[in-house]
Amino acid sequence: MPSQSFKAVIPAAGLGTRFLPATKAMPKEMLPVVDKPAIQYVVEEATGAGIDDVLIIIGRNKNNLSNHFDSVPELEEKLKEKGDEDKLARVQKSSELADIHFVRQGEPKGLGHAVLRSRAHVGDSPFAVLLGDDLIDERDVLLTTMMQEHERTGAAVIALMEVDPEHIHMYGVATVEETENDDVVRVKGLVEKPKREDAPSNLAIIGRYVLPPSVFEILERTGPGKGGEIQLTDALQEMAADPDGPGVYGVVFRGRRYDTGDRVDYIKAIVQLAADRDDLGPDLRPWFKEFAASL
Repeated sequence: MPSQSFKAVIPAAGLGTRFLPATKAMPKEMLPVVDKPAIQYVVEEATGAGIDDVLIIIGRNKNNLSNHFDSVPELEEKLKEKGDEDKLARVQKSSELADIHFVRQGEPKGLGHAVLRSRAHVGDSPFAVLLGDDLIDERDVLLTTMMQEHERTGAAVIALMEVDPEHIHMYGVATVEETENDDVVRVKGLVEKPKREDAPSNLAIIGRYVLPPSVFEILERTGPGKGGEIQLTDALQEMAADPDGPGVYGVVFRGRRYDTGDRVDYIKAIVQLAADRDDLGPDLRPWFKEFAASL
């Protein structure tokens, strides 16, 4: 585990328009992935890396998020009366995961703006930013490695993953140079959602960042970029280009990642995670094979 104390910031103020009408009155982060809302996986990832202070950036119609992480005495009492200890433990887990705080973003002006809203809570400490669209399998280590790399270098650290060039336009993309570690690269430049022919590599930023508090000063003066929003990528590009600063490093992730921001990939994530579970997999895997054969 890292020796420093980190806080976690989870931006969750997006409108979730890809999942309408399901997200008309419910945050996309509360959509279930098997039997837990997506955001609980993200909070569990943070706590699994030793972070116990989590700030969630929320917007309109996001009260369900805070409700989920509150205790529900009436429900817990009913489960106790029924002697259903397994469900009781699962209900209580969400309210005991971490010290969870909330702040409103107001008007959604981009990821950079959402991160900037965390400044008062984060203060002068390094912190991790975890996006709820990307779920990292709990069996694969990523965040801990990123935090350790920040401790080693003092730099901003981003998670990178090789993606199909056909999909590169959906991501921030890095120009990199190798280091002595095959899984760590130095980031020389970043571009937000380039066309395939303009992409400098196939290494895309996925939704994990470990940032020094100096990023706030840069975000304060970062104007709207791609899509008219304040882009975190633009601030990271400035950090990468600063010859006097610690720069930006990337940890290349080669493990299991589940993209829940797209409807098809969301369904795939549910299928993959359910199939791997001891309580569901034995019944589901034979059915999947039968179903696939029937197509």
